[in-house]
Amino acid sequence: MKKEKPILLGVNVDHIATIRQARLTRYPDPVEAVYAAENGGADGITVHLREDRRHIQERDVELIQQMLLTRLNLEMAVTDKMLGFAEKIKPVHCCFVPEKREELTTEGGLNVLADESHIREACVRMASSGIDVSLFIDPDIEQIEAAIRCKAPTIEIHTGAYADAKTHEQAKAELQRIIEAATFADQAGLVVNAGHGLNYQNTQAIARIPQINELNIGHGIIARAFLMGLENAVREMKRLMIEARG
Repeated sequence: MKKEKPILLGVNVDHIATIRQARLTRYPDPVEAVYAAENGGADGITVHLREDRRHIQERDVELIQQMLLTRLNLEMAVTDKMLGFAEKIKPVHCCFVPEKREELTTEGGLNVLADESHIREACVRMASSGIDVSLFIDPDIEQIEAAIRCKAPTIEIHTGAYADAKTHEQAKAELQRIIEAATFADQAGLVVNAGHGLNYQNTQAIARIPQINELNIGHGIIARAFLMGLENAVREMKRLMIEARG
């Protein structure tokens, strides 16, 4: 019997910084959270440096890059300023995401079809600096095909519609979309990650999809960490994912 490949967990520490920025204090420090996340089994650390700097700051990214023991995934808008920052920091991964100032959180996937030329140029630019590029996109075959044309080696499937589904039938339909998208992308030779809105109740169905390489989870883990500690929260999420994969 063929053994399933292991599944990886990237932990997003943005909301540690959200709490800090609420009072403009020096604590809690997302840099400190990196140690706990890695001790709990995180395979990588994700941060989103937003245009409005509502949580993560440049200082956070620079210090995390210097001290982490795993690898950094920098989520970023596809702007010249952010591309320049990535070239300076040189994370192992960067993930291009859509960004609107007024949104509470990222509301959907990147529309690669609508901005294909610009995104392709950005992918080539990051690749020339040795940075693995991922495109955060909805589970849509046309968007995946556009990602391939942009020469992005990796995609991250946006799981928000699945996570926000109001009924079992809606969740089942969204899960099927994700499965079909992951299968198509994997067969096309892409590395397939996923994330957004995943928590301790809905993650296992996604983690069972054999084509998915990594899940990036932030809010659900940080929320659980308030009650049980970050290291234990990460350890529990990793256990659920490994258990699902078998």
